[in-house]
Amino acid sequence: MRRLFAIPLGIILCLLVGLSASYFQVEALAVWYPLLQKPVLMPPNVVFPIAWSILYICMGISFGLTLSAPTKDKMGVILLFVLQLLLNFAWSWFFFYWCNPTWGLIDLLLLDVIAVLYMLRSYRLSRAASWLFVPYILWLLFATYLNGYVFWYN
Repeated sequence: MRRLFAIPLGIILCLLVGLSASYFQVEALAVWYPLLQKPVLMPPNVVFPIAWSILYICMGISFGLTLSAPTKDKMGVILLFVLQLLLNFAWSWFFFYWCNPTWGLIDLLLLDVIAVLYMLRSYRLSRAASWLFVPYILWLLFATYLNGYVFWYN
């Protein structure tokens, strides 16, 4: 698949997943979330849409580079990407829609593993695709800490 088509497709896919996941957060952000005890390192709410927009763009470029890699041996890497994107979406459902930090944390721990596996496996297809996942993984680890704190103290 040509990069000219694959990269915008990847970006649009990731941004749409993020946008649709945000739909499940609206009520909880207004009613449930403000009542939670949060860690000192919790960023202000305005940081999250900015950070996630940048991360979804990086993820989309990574996916586009993976899709357009010149090898046919990429289905496993593509499946890892799709799985991590589904887990990413599911986190909003578990944490915010169900107001359940336990399931959110379980989801995030699985997501951490799958995202790292994608990064490692995509390296042989495209070094850039792999490196574009580093900021996302760092953010996921931070999100795991935040979710873990909410789980533990609430």
